[in-house]
Amino acid sequence: MGADGDLYRYEAVERHVLDMIKAGEIGRGARIPSLRSMGSRLGVSISTVNQAYMELERRGVVEARPKSGFYVRDDYRSASCSVPEPAKCCGEPVDVNRTALIHQVLGTFARTDLAPLGVAQVQEEMLPVKTLGRLMSRVVSRDPLAATRYEVVSGDEGLRRQIALRMAALGAPARPERMIITVGAMEALYIALRSVTRPGDNVVIASPSYYCFLQLLENIGLRAIEIPSRPGVGVDPDDLERVVAKFNVKACILNTNFNNPDGALIPDENKEKIVGILARKGAPLIEDDVYGDLWFGRLRPKTCKTFDKKGLVMYCSSFSKTLCPGYRVGWIEPGAFFREAFEIKATTTVASSTPAQLTVAEYLREDRYDRHLRTLRSPLSRQAGMMAEEVVRYFPDGVRVTRPAGGVVLWVKLPGGADAGALFYEARKNGVSVAPGNIFSTRDRYGNFLRLCFGLPWSEDVEDAVKMLGDIAWRLVGA
Repeated sequence: MGADGDLYRYEAVERHVLDMIKAGEIGRGARIPSLRSMGSRLGVSISTVNQAYMELERRGVVEARPKSGFYVRDDYRSASCSVPEPAKCCGEPVDVNRTALIHQVLGTFARTDLAPLGVAQVQEEMLPVKTLGRLMSRVVSRDPLAATRYEVVSGDEGLRRQIALRMAALGAPARPERMIITVGAMEALYIALRSVTRPGDNVVIASPSYYCFLQLLENIGLRAIEIPSRPGVGVDPDDLERVVAKFNVKACILNTNFNNPDGALIPDENKEKIVGILARKGAPLIEDDVYGDLWFGRLRPKTCKTFDKKGLVMYCSSFSKTLCPGYRVGWIEPGAFFREAFEIKATTTVASSTPAQLTVAEYLREDRYDRHLRTLRSPLSRQAGMMAEEVVRYFPDGVRVTRPAGGVVLWVKLPGGADAGALFYEARKNGVSVAPGNIFSTRDRYGNFLRLCFGLPWSEDVEDAVKMLGDIAWRLVGA
């Protein structure tokens, strides 16, 4: 069909029509291929095409005209035509001070009275909650004493072995005895930074970058050097080369696959270049790959760890975005810095939750994880497209929005210099959480950007939330 195998058939038809519009093959007001013609072209039934066309009509992309067929709406604007441009390279180390605003955003994190468009997560109803509950009951009842004991500092051996097998399949061989189970990816990142830096050191980050990276740098007393991330390809190795030649860089921390918040995917050849640049400098790369399993294409993107020949890549990830956020099961493969990482783990949280580790290990052993990911990626891809289309539909003219190839977030640029911070506060009053752009940089350079999460099953409530955000944005642009 010319579409990814994981897509449901009618969703593949939707994507095909949207791609035709994006490519200019079908303009506004033009008739799209008939049900029979499209079915013959894609090798699907007429009922499948009709289902896709009806969904596109509901989304405001096309309209049905009696006895004539389906036409692209005259007022339709494609979300695929324009993405936010990258920031310019900052080039100088700066102290980080973003805690106050970040705490305001984190205050919306677990509020059930808010539509969670500001939280980068997959909603619980899309996760195997009941299966995990049954597995936890099984592992606890099988050996209640083991489930209540402290686990060893490095974590459950069976879980480490399963994760090592998965990393080997990515081309990044890992030994279970050189891995550490952590309390989510955040602890893994904290351990990595503490292992290789001291207060006052310079650390390279992307711009924009996950705001918890900024919190970590601030809390440890590190200085950030920002290099721009481009929504399509992430950071440019040439920018990194210039920075490490000019400054005493002690580490680099990157979301290499589907960067939070701009969804950037660093091409594999650029990952290899980045690893080489830092290796020549002797500076470790802290790689956050929490979104790597949520790709929408045919193949999973590689990791920087794949190209690591000196043990300078400290690989961090977790199951929080894909499987069980509340279980807080993450890990770090710290490369050449295992001893330092082990000491920090042993003197902070000591050990991670035993029942959670045993449950996830059981889930992986039963070969359930890849099947779950296959069923998860297709609706996420569809939700990403739908939310992007609805942003363009409801927000003011000139809005720009990314079209990521994976992950769970969109990066939206408001037109006319509208204040995303003001939108954040107004949206919160109206029952919707968003993440304003200026928490994703050490400098005030994303004041008219928003991060929106598409990890919620699409519904009228989600569409109403996007429409409400658009109404606020219109008022801000008018003001």
